[in-house]
Amino acid sequence: MRAARLIKMVLLLQSRPSMTAAELAKELEVSERTVTRDAQALSEAGIPVYADRGRAGGYRLIGGYRTRLTGLARGEAEALFLSGVPGALRDMGLEDAASAARLKVSAALLPSVRDAPRTAAQRFHLDAPGWFREPETPELLPAVAEAVWDDRCLTARYRRGEAEVERTLEPYGLVLKAGAWYLCARVPDADAFRTYRVDRFTAVGGPGPRFARDEEFDLPGFWAAQAERFARSLLRTEVVVRLSAQGVRRLGYAVDPLSAREGLRSAGEADAAGWVTATLPVESEEVAYAQLTALGPEVEVLAPAALRERFTRDAARLALLYRS
Repeated sequence: MRAARLIKMVLLLQSRPSMTAAELAKELEVSERTVTRDAQALSEAGIPVYADRGRAGGYRLIGGYRTRLTGLARGEAEALFLSGVPGALRDMGLEDAASAARLKVSAALLPSVRDAPRTAAQRFHLDAPGWFREPETPELLPAVAEAVWDDRCLTARYRRGEAEVERTLEPYGLVLKAGAWYLCARVPDADAFRTYRVDRFTAVGGPGPRFARDEEFDLPGFWAAQAERFARSLLRTEVVVRLSAQGVRRLGYAVDPLSAREGLRSAGEADAAGWVTATLPVESEEVAYAQLTALGPEVEVLAPAALRERFTRDAARLALLYRS
């Protein structure tokens, strides 16, 4: 533990001109007294740590000293590629590995570009969760992530409807979508890949034996196909509508993107007034009502008849309300 801290202290001093005891204590998560003892230990080991006294003082390396202890461990290298998603790293228990990797990279950089990580962080930030809700980190996510990293089987219990089901899984990858974590895994008993929401896991056993990963498995491609298949499975009914030119432009903001794309693909030529007729796949008439209401007078529902009658009744009520 102390050896790792001493190495980190050297790397910190190597990546910056100087650091105060308070700054080092914050980075190392120790007291300033511990920083003083560690600096003395490094000096006694032959590493030229120099302490400047006074209000502007601090610790620095002298004589152009550079450590060669900058090689990345495998876990650190893998975590580095996720460093643009700090929340995800924290959720999976990889924050310390990513911090060590960034520090080693910074220490290896030339002084002229050593501020590159800071300037990049000032200009770009990824906020993955959706708006208006606080994402909750699944309690079992770190255990699942560990199995994913190590290619180890795990036994998971998860909620499916009102019941709980237990499966042995070969965990291939994790996906963070709009604040929710999903596990893409192969089910050996079914010889098929499936997707599970991690927050529905109630227990995870393991880690189990290693499994032989299929190197042809493409996580982004698999997820894209699964996501489209899921979105399409929700669109169980159809509505026929007429859309004005503005309604066509706004359709993608009112209904699901897949519904808008397929609906506009089915649209015929515009009539003399510039309106087009399209058939939209939708989740249900109730959902279609809520979505199409956002288009106001830029859409006319033609079918089904029950949905058209509902719009007719509500339009009459709106007219009466505003006329009064």
